[in-house]
Amino acid sequence: MDIRTLKSRAEVRELISVHGLAWRNAYAGLLPEHVLQAQTVDPTDEEVKQWFERLRDSPDGVLIAVDKDDTVRGFADFRWGSSVTKSFVTTNDAELKSIYVEPDYWGRGIGTSLLERGLETLPEQTERLRLEVLSDNDVGKRFYEARGFEKTDTSSYVLGDSAYPTCIYTLEI
Repeated sequence: MDIRTLKSRAEVRELISVHGLAWRNAYAGLLPEHVLQAQTVDPTDEEVKQWFERLRDSPDGVLIAVDKDDTVRGFADFRWGSSVTKSFVTTNDAELKSIYVEPDYWGRGIGTSLLERGLETLPEQTERLRLEVLSDNDVGKRFYEARGFEKTDTSSYVLGDSAYPTCIYTLEI
């Protein structure tokens, strides 16, 4: 698996599909079915355009994992700078906004490889990497804890009309 920065709209189309498939699998039983099904796996051209514009906010921080056929199998979105990060990210912090792997490729080290490569791309002055994970997402919490992250706070994430409790995790770099 090759880990590299995101370059094209075609890769964004595949990234969106990975995101939708991962959401539908990872959050089954944690989020309502209508929320899961709203995560697209076959994006329209307009959705690709919107994602491409959003992801350009952090061009050095969006990494993709591609297989030998150059198909996107996972991605990670690292952010830094107050204009593109959540409020729990402070000076000299970066945020891991998302990291998802296509479910058929779970357990192969792709998420770990994306995380490790992402840590290498962070600005030199970065002291901490922070992220937010749903409190009921035991698989996600175990993944981060096994890689040295510690729970440092709690919050909530609003999806539609509902708020879901979250945990804030921090990795000292």
